[in-house]
Amino acid sequence: MKRTLETHGLRTMVALLCLCALAPEGAAGATPRRGGAHKGGMIQITQGRSKLSGYLSMPKGAGTHAGVIVVQEWWGLNDWVKEQADSLAAHGYVAFAADLYHGKVAYDEGTAHQLMSGLTDEDAMATLHAAADFMRSREDVRAQAIGVIGWCMGGKYAIRLAAADPGIRACVMYYGAPISDETAIHGLQAAVLGNFGAEDQGPTPEQVREFEAALKKAEKKVDFKIYPGAGHAFANVNNPWGGYRAAPAKDAWRRTLDFLNRELKRASLPSRAN
Repeated sequence: MKRTLETHGLRTMVALLCLCALAPEGAAGATPRRGGAHKGGMIQITQGRSKLSGYLSMPKGAGTHAGVIVVQEWWGLNDWVKEQADSLAAHGYVAFAADLYHGKVAYDEGTAHQLMSGLTDEDAMATLHAAADFMRSREDVRAQAIGVIGWCMGGKYAIRLAAADPGIRACVMYYGAPISDETAIHGLQAAVLGNFGAEDQGPTPEQVREFEAALKKAEKKVDFKIYPGAGHAFANVNNPWGGYRAAPAKDAWRRTLDFLNRELKRASLPSRAN
């Protein structure tokens, strides 16, 4: 699969983006978040005819950090997704949420379905590969300590990015569609954390258990949890179907932070070999 962004010339753009992300509120090139956001703002890379836009949130303080690629739900890059990036930044990660819909956000199911249907797997993966290249090129990110997290549609693409990119060290998928391709599973280098709902119909608990068994058979590092009484999108407080579950959401986030801390912050930097 071709990458939409080439490595050549990216370093120059990274330097410009760092200036944008650090610019004061109201400065051109960045759209800062309100209040206590951790240097978060919308950014855009232009490379040839290709553009990568997204929300970048950084920890306070100098130095290098682990990085996390954040992948949106089917609603788009909305405030909730940005808040997850800000929360990761507050815990010491450089977080970048790539905009898979190129500025469009859905506020109803019909529009969300239309936007998701118009997004091809090829385009989504090209954007996420570009996001991974961007993170690896940043001077404030440890290139060997990069993970990915996604919810719903984003969970589907998070595990697929981890399977396609051996440089991804950790993957967190919230109720995302599993992968069944054995070659992709065997090529997976990342440790995988999964948070799922027992009442979810996509993926179902049976599909989750089958995927978990396939990962374990391939001797991958995996930690899945299925929450009783929780359905799809249980972690999103803005769940329009009334499916938010506070206790499972809190526990899943605790598991997520513990996992990322273990796999990205504490782990030795050389890539895991399988």
